[in-house]
Amino acid sequence: MAPNAVYSMANKTQKYVGINNDINGGMTAIGKIIRDAWVFGLIPETETCEGWPVQGIDALLDKVNVEWDKYGCLVSNLPDELRQRHQRIHDEAVRKAVAAGWSGEMETGDED
Repeated sequence: MAPNAVYSMANKTQKYVGINNDINGGMTAIGKIIRDAWVFGLIPETETCEGWPVQGIDALLDKVNVEWDKYGCLVSNLPDELRQRHQRIHDEAVRKAVAAGWSGEMETGDED
């Protein structure tokens, strides 16, 4: 199971609750996978992955990693169109998460 993500148990099968229902306003490892999948056009931006089994998220992660590998895993190496889409999607996600009470402290708390 991915860290920091919310799952529900349906018939003893773990199902992802969807990026819009995830903890920390979707600022989780799975939320990042979904946002990156949107960037690369692997899934439509309307797909929240709600109800997806863990295996589906893992398969999406594999596809996202293949795409990132093409660009050396660096946003700065993305073509302009993808870089702009990345910035729009991730900036919007941060705004929504902050509005929902996320501060990012969990991600940077060990840097003190």
